[in-house]
Amino acid sequence: VQVQESGPGLVKPSQTLSLTCTVSGESITRSGDYWSWIRQYPGKALEWMGAIHSSGTTYYIPSLKSRAVISRDTSKNQFTLQVMSVTPEDTAVYYCAPQDGRYPTDFGSWGLGIQVTVSS
Repeated sequence: VQVQESGPGLVKPSQTLSLTCTVSGESITRSGDYWSWIRQYPGKALEWMGAIHSSGTTYYIPSLKSRAVISRDTSKNQFTLQVMSVTPEDTAVYYCAPQDGRYPTDFGSWGLGIQVTVSS
């Protein structure tokens, strides 16, 4: 399985960050699979943001639940991340990855990541 992130590298404060993860080698609707978004802050700390299950059910870290949406386009075998009302604190490298199970403890191969900077 390979995943690749894409999207704009620069977003202005208060706008919406939108990223796409393109999956190859496996269908995102394969029963039981989870697909996640993770970000790495400039200080290197990692934060699991959320995931979407093969059924379409989504899960989020509580701190993002009010302004993040994970969705999917099954026809393109892609899943997406939107974060509304971004601030400079959302500046990070964003990764997508297959997640082994309901809880974010083990992951498959990550994408290369995409640097997103929030700045005016």
